[in-house]
Amino acid sequence: MVIDNSFDNSIIASEKDLLENRLPQDGNIIYSEVVTNDADGKATAVYYTKQNNTTAYQEAASGFEESGIASAGKSSSLNKGNASQQKELNNNILVRPLEPEDVTYEMIQEQVGNANLVEAVEPLQDNPGTKSIESDPNKSMIIKRADAYFDKMWYSEAAKLYETALDNNKVNQSYEVLQKIADAHYFNTNMEQAYKWYNAMYETYGDQMSADNIFRYAHSLKGTGKYARSKRLMRLYNKKYEAQLGDYNRSNEQREELLDRLLNSKDKFDIRNLEINSEYSEFSPAFFEQDKVVFASAKDSSVYTTRLYKWDNQPYLDLYTAKLNEESQELRDAIKFSKKINTKYHEAAVTFTPDNNTMFFTRNNYGKKLRRDSKGINHLKIYKSVKVDGEWAEATEVPFNSDSYSTGHPVLSPDGKKMYFVSDMPGSIGETDIFVVDLKEDGSFSEPRNLGPGINTAKREMFPFVNGEKLYFSSDGYVGMGGLDVYEAAFNEDGGFMEVKNMGKPINSNKDDFSYIVNEEKQMGYFASNRDGGKGFDDIYSFKTLNIEEIPVVKNAIAGIVTELVTGDVMPRALVELLDENNIKLKEVEAGEDGSFMFEDLDANTKYTLKTTRNSYFDYETEVATTDNDTINVDIQMRKLKEMIAVEDGIRKLKTEMIHFDFDKSYIRTDAAKELDKLISVMNEYPQMVIKIESHTDSRGSDVYNKYLSDRRAKSTREYIISKGIAPERIQSAIGYGEERLLNECNGSVHCTEEKHYLNRRSEFIIVDM
Repeated sequence: MVIDNSFDNSIIASEKDLLENRLPQDGNIIYSEVVTNDADGKATAVYYTKQNNTTAYQEAASGFEESGIASAGKSSSLNKGNASQQKELNNNILVRPLEPEDVTYEMIQEQVGNANLVEAVEPLQDNPGTKSIESDPNKSMIIKRADAYFDKMWYSEAAKLYETALDNNKVNQSYEVLQKIADAHYFNTNMEQAYKWYNAMYETYGDQMSADNIFRYAHSLKGTGKYARSKRLMRLYNKKYEAQLGDYNRSNEQREELLDRLLNSKDKFDIRNLEINSEYSEFSPAFFEQDKVVFASAKDSSVYTTRLYKWDNQPYLDLYTAKLNEESQELRDAIKFSKKINTKYHEAAVTFTPDNNTMFFTRNNYGKKLRRDSKGINHLKIYKSVKVDGEWAEATEVPFNSDSYSTGHPVLSPDGKKMYFVSDMPGSIGETDIFVVDLKEDGSFSEPRNLGPGINTAKREMFPFVNGEKLYFSSDGYVGMGGLDVYEAAFNEDGGFMEVKNMGKPINSNKDDFSYIVNEEKQMGYFASNRDGGKGFDDIYSFKTLNIEEIPVVKNAIAGIVTELVTGDVMPRALVELLDENNIKLKEVEAGEDGSFMFEDLDANTKYTLKTTRNSYFDYETEVATTDNDTINVDIQMRKLKEMIAVEDGIRKLKTEMIHFDFDKSYIRTDAAKELDKLISVMNEYPQMVIKIESHTDSRGSDVYNKYLSDRRAKSTREYIISKGIAPERIQSAIGYGEERLLNECNGSVHCTEEKHYLNRRSEFIIVDM
C-alpha cells in the first residue's frame, strides 16, 4: 500500500507498486476503492484525490493497466477530463476529486483492517504544518490516525478510532491514549463515555493526572449525576488550582454549599422543548425584527449531503429564521436564511444592529475551501453583512479576526455601540474568554478588550448575551451543575460587573446549557441544551418566568442528595422518611432521578430524624435540626448490605458493629437491636445464608458463671433474630464461650478500665453457608 502521511489527505492507494512511480510530486491519493459494473461484473480501481490534483492524476494513471483487476467502464460526473480522456480512463483507472472533509470513518476503518498488509515504506512529504502519523514507530496505525484526527479537533472521528484501538488491544491504554479518548468524548459532550475513560485513567495514572484532567473528570462525574464523587475530586482540584476558578475567593465548603443550594433550589422558570427541534443540532437563537428568531440548525444539510463536521460528526450548520408565537413561544415556519450568508460549512451565532440592517455572525475560516493554521486547525471567524436593497450582501471579515485563533459568538449591546464576542486570542485568561469592542460611528472597531478575571476564568466562557442591565454567558469555570452552565452578572455603575451568579434550575442541568437570550420586558426567552430527554444533539428550549404566586416559598426545609457511599453515584427512588423526636413518621418522599429530596414547611428550631431505605442497602438514620427560615442540606450516603460480609483468617463472618451487653445482663439493648436489624437485612437479602452465633463475656466473675451468662446472651440474640422473621433452621447454633476468647489483656491479672472490659462483652456471627 502507498501510505499518505499528511493530515488532510486521509488515505491511501491500494497496492504499493501500482502508482508510486507515477505520483505527482505535490499530490497524494486520498482514498481508493474498487467499483463493480453491474452489467458485466467487471471491476475498476478508483482513486480519489484533491480537486486541483485531478488532472495530474489522470495523466499519471493514463494507459496504466492494474495487475489482477479487470477493466470496466464507469464514468464520473466529477472528472474534469474531456470525452477522449474519459474514454481512455474507462479502460484503465478512474480518478475522482474528494474534499478532505468528505473522508469518512468507514474509509479509515477499511484501511486499518488491511494494516497487516503494510510493509515499512518511505513516508510521503507532509503538508506544511501537519504532523506525520509515522513519527512514533511504537504506535499502531490506527492510534496514529486517531492522533492526527485529535490534533485536528475532529473529536468524533478520533474517539471512534481510539475505541477501536482500545477494544482490540488493551496494551494501547497508555496515559496519552486514555487522556485523548476521554478528552475527545468530553469535547464532544458525551459525558458517559468521558467518565468511563477519565475513570480508567484515574485508576491507572491518578497521581500523574494534570489539572485539566482532574477538572474534566470532575465535570464528567457531574454530567453523569455523580455529584458526591465530583465534590471529592473538586476538593483535590481546588486545593491545588483554586486560583484558576471563577469562585477562587470561596472555600471548598462554600462551593459545596452553593452547589447543594443549586441542586435543591425550586424552579423559577417554566421551560419547554420546541417543536422545531430535529435529531441534529439546533442552538444559538437570536431575536430578529419584532416577531422573529434566527437560529442555527443542521437539519436540512443532513438530507442532501453526508458532509459531516468531524468535531461531533454532525452535519454542517446553517442559519434559519422562524416566526415567534408569543403565546406558545413556539417557532413556526422556519426557512433558511439568505443564500448569501449560508455556505456549505458552519454559520451560527448571529446578532443584529438595532435597525436590523447589519448583522454579525460566526463562520468557519473559509475561502474557496477551509483555511487552516500551521497546526492544521480550522478556526472560526466573525463576519459582517449589510442589507442592500432589501437583500443581504456578501459577508466580509471583521478586522480583529485571525487565521491563528478563533473569534465567534458575537452579540451587540441594545444600543449597537458595543459588541461582545468569544475568542482564544493572545491575552486570553482561559481556554476561551469574552471580549468587547466598540463600534465607532465611521464603522471601524476599537481594539478588543478582555472582560477580565471578574468574568473570565482559566476555563471556558462562551455565548454572551447582553441587555441594558446584565451580561449573560455560559461557563464551566464557576460552581455549576455540570458541563456549561448559564450565568448572569449585573453591570455596575463603573461599567464593570457585579458578582457572577448561576441561573440555577431548570435553565441549567448536568449537561451543557448555553446560548441564553431573554426579553426582560416580556420575561421570556430561549436557550439551548444537550440535556437528557431532548430530541437531538442540541435542542432549543423556551422559558418564561413563573409569577411570584407560582413560586413556592421555601421556609424551614430539609433537603439533600442520596448517594452510594463507595462510588458516589446518586441513588434515585430511595425512600426518605421524616420522623419526629418520638420516632413517629411525619412525611416520606422518594428521591428524584438526581438523588435529591426535600421536606418543606417544617417547624423552626426543631429536631427531626431522617430515615433512608432502599433494597440491598442498609437503612440510614441521621438527626437534623431546622433553623429559622432556612434550608438545611444533608448528604446521605448509603452502604450496600453485602459489604457486611467479610473474611477473617479464612472464615466468613457478618461484620456488624459490636453487639454489646450491659454488665451481668443478657437482654438486647437498643443500640444492639439496630445492629442486629442490619444483620437481619443481610440474611433477608441472602435467603440461603446460615449462621452460627458465638457470644462472649469479660473476665469478671467465675469461669462457670461467665460461660452460663454468655450462653444466655447467645440464646437471647438468636431469639431476637427469629422474632424478626428469620427461620430457626437458618441459625445452626448459638453458643456462649464465656471468657475463653478475650480481645485484650483483661484476664483478671491486670487492672483494666470499664471500657476495656466492655469490649470483651460481645456476640459474633459466623457464616456457615450461603
